[in-house]
Amino acid sequence: MSLSSILSADAIANAIKDCQAPDSFCPKKFFQDCGLTKKSPQDVRKVFGVLDNDGSGYIEEDELKFILQRFCPGARVLTDTETKTFLNAADDDSDGRIGVDEFQAMVLS
Repeated sequence: MSLSSILSADAIANAIKDCQAPDSFCPKKFFQDCGLTKKSPQDVRKVFGVLDNDGSGYIEEDELKFILQRFCPGARVLTDTETKTFLNAADDDSDGRIGVDEFQAMVLS
């Protein structure tokens, strides 16, 4: 499944453009800009499935680093600081990974 089947390609492009500079990525702002915060819980779960690259049921730190590239193949890789900040913001149970419920809570809060 492609994220552009859930989100507008223009919205994705604009969200990516807004965080091109290193250390400018803010997950909540990005999800708002790309339109994910306005989607249904079912759509947010579908997006999670795309972002969970290895199908483990979790988005781990190594997957987070490349999250922008899941939205747009030419996008940059997150810095280590951005990756850790994102993980800390969403990982409510401190297990070092983001589950679907944690992801959904972050996006829809």
